[in-house]
Amino acid sequence: MPKVGVVLSGCGVYDGAEIHESVLTLLALDRAGAEAVCIAPDLEQMHVVNHLTGQPVQGQTRNVLIEAARIARGSIQDLAEVRADQLDALIIPGGFGAAKNLSTFATEGADCMVLPEVAHLVKAMNATGKPIGFICIAPAMAAKIFQGAGPVTLTIGSDPQTAEVIKQLGQVHQTCPVSECVVDKKHKIVSTPAYMEAKSIAQAAEGIEKLVEAVLSLI
Repeated sequence: MPKVGVVLSGCGVYDGAEIHESVLTLLALDRAGAEAVCIAPDLEQMHVVNHLTGQPVQGQTRNVLIEAARIARGSIQDLAEVRADQLDALIIPGGFGAAKNLSTFATEGADCMVLPEVAHLVKAMNATGKPIGFICIAPAMAAKIFQGAGPVTLTIGSDPQTAEVIKQLGQVHQTCPVSECVVDKKHKIVSTPAYMEAKSIAQAAEGIEKLVEAVLSLI
């Protein structure tokens, strides 16, 4: 049974991991007979957002690992303690947490920094030929991680601004419908737009299921 790390960035689309994308990933892995290993960094979120109003909440803090444990039903590992040799593949769902907690892409775009633990694990997986999947906005973070080591072919769907930043970072952006995924076979990197394009959870599921299938086929 292949072991696939799933890197979560909190719990909630506006300040953490996108819950639908995360659960759909876990479901697709389980249905495919793979073991999902949930992982998250032990750090404070960039901020806390009221998901009813979409506005930041002043004076509140939340921990990414503790919040991500909600999605993982408590079965989760600290990213700092996970090694590439413990996994067969890696998948990073989207949500603003990928652009706020795992990186600073949300505020700095092409000049962003990626959390060192995330970058290290992704690069270690890639260096040993293990496949990695990036969902929704997470491919933008991948573009930064592989800057200077590409070009890697990625997709965030069809958003022109984000696609342009990916190109600025030296990667190739490929337009992709929500129901599909883009596979860079050379680098064993798979990406899908999910809620960058999806209008419903069913639409998001189509591309995520294909991403999981593609990632597992590359092991």
